[in-house]
Amino acid sequence: MRGSLAVLALIALLSGAVTSGAMAEDAPAVGTAPAAGAAAAATPAAKPRKPSEVRAEQLDVLFAQLRKPGVDSGSVEDKIWALWDASDSPTAEVLLAQAQHAITDGAPVQALSILNRLIGANPDFAEAWNKRATLYYMNKQDDLALADIAHVLDLEPRHFGALAGKGMILARQQKYAAARDAYEEALAVNPTLEDVKDALKELDKVEQGI
Repeated sequence: MRGSLAVLALIALLSGAVTSGAMAEDAPAVGTAPAAGAAAAATPAAKPRKPSEVRAEQLDVLFAQLRKPGVDSGSVEDKIWALWDASDSPTAEVLLAQAQHAITDGAPVQALSILNRLIGANPDFAEAWNKRATLYYMNKQDDLALADIAHVLDLEPRHFGALAGKGMILARQQKYAAARDAYEEALAVNPTLEDVKDALKELDKVEQGI
């Protein structure tokens, strides 16, 4: 659930350096030179990182940028969404894109079929759950949407789109206090969400009977 979520518009590098030094107790005997093989064995090769680990580090950087004064939040948010749309599985990415197109094209049955298959094969793909939550919201299946949002937040607690969407659903259910909590959680991770701030103002009016 992206951006303002007023219509739920379906709607990133850090690397580690490894250094090593010879320990005194491991020094070769006087007058001898260390064998090349022994030197290589003393410095284990760095373990390659998974793409998901790299994306997690990129997200940390981007979320920090959202808190900088004068930041171009739209550009940063686009990069965050691109990372959320990414998966270690190319097939999962293709299916997610297909589901998005189906939603945009007004084919909810096709979109749901794709997302069910995607989630079944990739239950750790947070954005797949989020897209299905969006679809459920659009179909006014609020309880199903909230259940999927819970999965999203288990996998990515900073998902401001899911948090804002949760607030919208709870507001629609007239659970205003819970809706406010969700909106405030969204702003806690992304303080640039102007439409969420507007939604909070609307809640104020509702609660004051204006």
